[in-house]
Amino acid sequence: MSVRMVRVKIRPDKVAEVEQAVKEIFTALDAAQPEGVHYASCKLADGETYVILLALDNDNVNPLTTITALKEFQDNLHSWITGPPIIEQLTTVGSYQLF
Repeated sequence: MSVRMVRVKIRPDKVAEVEQAVKEIFTALDAAQPEGVHYASCKLADGETYVILLALDNDNVNPLTTITALKEFQDNLHSWITGPPIIEQLTTVGSYQLF
């Protein structure tokens, strides 16, 4: 299982757009119910920095590539962010029903 953390800062004038897009992603995920995906989007206290956690049960298969709302989010991301996303590979030391 691979676990990634993506951290990205959103332009203040784009936060509402991002919030709507994130809701659309989770609506699409609820409808598709892809197997082997653990996904969370969190906003930090500054109101502009988001942290996405993604774990895939099978590193060779990423069902998220079929989710249209996520593709649209990624296509628009460059116009919403203040700098490049920071993507880090995490090593799970312990988890209770998160990963």
